[in-house]
Amino acid sequence: MQETKQKNYVTIKGTRDGLTLFIDDRCSFTDACRELVDKLSVNIVQKDEPVVPVTVKLGNRFIYEDQKKQLEEIITKDNHFTVQSLDSNVILRDEALAFLDDTEVKVITRIVRSGQVLEIKGDLLLIGDVNPGGNVVSTGNIYIMGSLHGVAHAGVNGDRNAIIAASYMNPSQLRIADHISRAPDYESDGVYMECGLIDDEKDKIVIDRIQVLAHKRKSLNRFERRLING
Repeated sequence: MQETKQKNYVTIKGTRDGLTLFIDDRCSFTDACRELVDKLSVNIVQKDEPVVPVTVKLGNRFIYEDQKKQLEEIITKDNHFTVQSLDSNVILRDEALAFLDDTEVKVITRIVRSGQVLEIKGDLLLIGDVNPGGNVVSTGNIYIMGSLHGVAHAGVNGDRNAIIAASYMNPSQLRIADHISRAPDYESDGVYMECGLIDDEKDKIVIDRIQVLAHKRKSLNRFERRLING
């Protein structure tokens, strides 16, 4: 009788940062765990060995919390290993919808008047003005196709790479993440087609030409680049 060749469901590779485990996403979770136990059982642990960080690559496999705990227990039990991350290409539908909500560009046409607050999740494209005393807040970037005379706060949840751009920039205050820049930092008469962003070297918000974003914020998506470049 011909012996069936065992499939290789788990591949272990050493890197400068530790170990990476690649788990085949086409096999059952049970088979993957069984092979992982077999492969790790040959590891002879010395008492003076340093703890090695392990990254697990799951491919197109979604695993639940109890399965994550099972993998972590297999990897760390009787080994000087610690699980650094479990990376999967698959997320839950609710997580995907939340991600889209956070990254979507919200287009709003209105004037934000004194005393009004416009608060958005994701990027904000406002077609209209922000009057003195008006306030616009976004978790992402803020683009104003009009005049900014009030307060704009981008990256409100801590995104230091967020930017604020306006056709006419004369704000009473700019805020990006936890950085604040007040009116005295600007020309008294305002400026056209400028943007505010955090300069990491100066550790403060600076005003620059809107064209610099293509170089200083290369992560901007295609829609944003079309907006910047016309």
